[in-house]
Amino acid sequence: MQKDFYVKNRNRLYEKMENDSLLVLFAGKAPQKSADEAYQFVPNRNFYYLTGIDEPNVILLVHKTEKTAEEYLFIEKSDPILEKWVGRSISKEEAEKVSGISNIQFIEQFESLLTRILFSNPLMNVYLDLERRELDLVTTKAQQFASKMQANYPFVQIKNVYRDICEQRVFKTAEEIEEMKKAIAITYDGIKNLMSHAKAGMKEYQLEAYFDFILKTAGVKHYAFPTIVASGKNGTVLHYEKNDATVEEGSLVLLDLGAQYNYYNADISYTFPVNGKFSEKQKTFYNIVLKALKETTELMKPGVPFAKLNEHTKKVLAEECIKVGLINEESEIGNYYYHSVSHFLGLDTHDVGDYKDLILQPGMVLTIEPGFYIEEEGLGIRIEDDVLVTEEGHEVLSKDIFRSVEEIEAFMKK
Repeated sequence: MQKDFYVKNRNRLYEKMENDSLLVLFAGKAPQKSADEAYQFVPNRNFYYLTGIDEPNVILLVHKTEKTAEEYLFIEKSDPILEKWVGRSISKEEAEKVSGISNIQFIEQFESLLTRILFSNPLMNVYLDLERRELDLVTTKAQQFASKMQANYPFVQIKNVYRDICEQRVFKTAEEIEEMKKAIAITYDGIKNLMSHAKAGMKEYQLEAYFDFILKTAGVKHYAFPTIVASGKNGTVLHYEKNDATVEEGSLVLLDLGAQYNYYNADISYTFPVNGKFSEKQKTFYNIVLKALKETTELMKPGVPFAKLNEHTKKVLAEECIKVGLINEESEIGNYYYHSVSHFLGLDTHDVGDYKDLILQPGMVLTIEPGFYIEEEGLGIRIEDDVLVTEEGHEVLSKDIFRSVEEIEAFMKK
């Protein structure tokens, strides 16, 4: 991404903010894991979306007035001793080049500048990213800062900017689409490598290793989510992550996986027979799920209600299952398909955005992932594409991934 991308993102957000306001966003810090070890750092996605900075303990401060938006970025001062252990931190010049923010200061200067702005200006609002999905989650830096501001500056009104940023992130730019296409292409290469080495008797984690190899070779540092390699009955567990079972002869292997490229995610589900040949029953239900995938994808265009996607998926699955005698009424499909068919995709795998009364619009990227699960028979199938809504209709970003029974069997035969 070029710095202009982050500059445009910030300017769009400033239009939603009131004058005489502050915006304060935190990059975050990796929490402690155990003893002297911390979890791997990844930046707060909203912070990253507005700055492009991939460093811990960085703060964005913006003072918006009627005439201008004064931007400041606070970074950590370099420590020559610490750099010998963990490498150097970002410099002022590098931070400006990435973010497009010219006023770069050290973190020690943050509070003095903040208090000077608060004292010298008729500030009314302080905008913070106060995302909180559960009551008992660990308090974030932004939430701690909000409490401190309310205690020391009771005349200032705290406002949550989280939803404003999320509304922007729902609509992907051309630059973002390219990052996602790269993530999808790497994921596809990983799937093919995994399939080309698959055989009965292997452990699921051995298959996973062939996927990992391709991603690591391509320079991927982070995955969209923990890889699912689920064989046989494990494929009927939606978020199966153990990947430690033996792959049995004649079983299907359900994959749900994705590379992350510059923090933009791919999310692909794929199902194939480990021995390279679908049984008649496997083929029947695989084609039912594939039909649901294709027909639901064809619905995607501007103006279509989001809820209609899942409704159509259920209808297709139900009608086809009635034809083959698995169920007698459409309502029974809930016994074999029990998740939604779609979600937003972007900087987060289940990307931000409000689904309530959602109408599809150009620029949205969503998954289409119908599934079918017969637990008592150990049969789990899920097929997933990543799809962009366009002005004309839609573009399947993962269109290069082969999906048909014939194509899968031909590839496995090689």
